[in-house]
Amino acid sequence: MILAGVPAWLVLISAFFPFPAWAAERPDLEALRSRIEALRLEIAGTEDARSEARGELRESERSISSANRELRELIQRREAARAVLRSLAARKAAIATDMASKERELGAMLAAMYRQGEPGHLRLLLSGSDPNQTARDLHYVVHILRAQNVLMETLRGDLAGIRAIESEQLEKTGQIADIERSQKARRGELVEQQAARRKVLERFSAQLRTQRREVKNLERDESRLSRLVQELAKVIAATPATRGRSNEKLPESTQTARSFADLRGSMRLPLRGVLTNRYGTSRADGGPSWKGLFIKALAGEEVRAVAAGRVVFADWMRGFGNLLILDHGSDYLTIYGYNESLLRYVGDEVAPGDAVATVGASGGGQETGLYFEMRHEGKAFDPEKWLVAR
Repeated sequence: MILAGVPAWLVLISAFFPFPAWAAERPDLEALRSRIEALRLEIAGTEDARSEARGELRESERSISSANRELRELIQRREAARAVLRSLAARKAAIATDMASKERELGAMLAAMYRQGEPGHLRLLLSGSDPNQTARDLHYVVHILRAQNVLMETLRGDLAGIRAIESEQLEKTGQIADIERSQKARRGELVEQQAARRKVLERFSAQLRTQRREVKNLERDESRLSRLVQELAKVIAATPATRGRSNEKLPESTQTARSFADLRGSMRLPLRGVLTNRYGTSRADGGPSWKGLFIKALAGEEVRAVAAGRVVFADWMRGFGNLLILDHGSDYLTIYGYNESLLRYVGDEVAPGDAVATVGASGGGQETGLYFEMRHEGKAFDPEKWLVAR
């Protein structure tokens, strides 16, 4: 139901761009983002700065993620603008239909008065007719004239409304044209960035393959992720916006009354694909066993949140590429790695099934797909016991 006094176009835009849940707690959000950014820089500082391949790959894949996210946001803005344009066109058509009906009604009134000779007030009074009949005729004339005036004023208002809508349509069409120009520019940048990534992979393919196979590198990557998870837990606990959530459920606005643990066995996999690696299985080249799942899928497929939560990490990380982590309260985290693009920012609230990333092979991966982990109190556990196939 549209609230009285709220313009329909504002309600429609809100449907496409709802005000974020954290808008009322922006200082807390900024504190969260500031702490996590400091943590990100600290973790990044432990990476091997001597690896030219990793450095170039990181910058290339970050740029691709950013360009894809901005392109997606432009598409959403364009679709929202088009929806408003359709709404304006429908309003204009409704007003035009109403005007046509009123014009016919006014025409019928004028025709009736023409047939009766349009008697004036003075003429009726001096006609010598029966006073009662004259009174009735005068009442009829006054009624017709008032109705005519009301219809004329309404038609003038309707015409002004159509002109206002046409002005809005023109403005909205201009906005769409601007958005489409921006889209074209971002697509061009994205093509260039994807080409740059291919060159990095071609130039350093042997080095990257060697690094992926080295057990020590795999162990360092795993250790870095574990440290990140542990430090994130401290940041979450220290941030006012999330402090009360370490042992509580998320607000009912973002998750049902059921806690994350209660969702066991009912959550869907983050995307459809082929499960090629499972929790606890050994890696082909040795090293630490898999702490999560690898779901092979086509590049660009949407990765969806398995439950409501808040984004607490969204950046490139060695060994995992473009990485996104969601906090679900009660010390539960879900981890989404190897993404081509990250679609959310730190602090964003997400609902179950919301798109949070797109499938890729970032981090130097050879296959496109998603690396997915679930952790509680920092420890990884088997996601297959908690999830159902899409």
